[in-house]
Amino acid sequence: MNRHGQIDERSLAFDQLTVQKLLADPALVGRGLANIERWLGTCSPTVRPVLLEWRELLEGPLEQLVDTLLSTDERATRLRQSSPFAGVLTVAERNAILKRFQAREPLPA
Repeated sequence: MNRHGQIDERSLAFDQLTVQKLLADPALVGRGLANIERWLGTCSPTVRPVLLEWRELLEGPLEQLVDTLLSTDERATRLRQSSPFAGVLTVAERNAILKRFQAREPLPA
């Protein structure tokens, strides 16, 4: 698998854990919305459309958000590159996923 594929898989793993936390505490969607609103105040014009796309998704039904976060389609993969869920996962949770994926990376030649 190429490096981009590994990054996409790792991002999906982050979102899978995020989904578990969102289902346990749907109020965490508010953290994503707060991040989006803060980022919209400082983002470049080229980033604004994806943030607005995220805002629309976060303001919609939780089921649709969960489906998107768990999807492997092109849109979900693209959105994952600017996930608004910074701060939802703990450092330990993020590190566990990072460690799992580092173990899969090939050794340098």
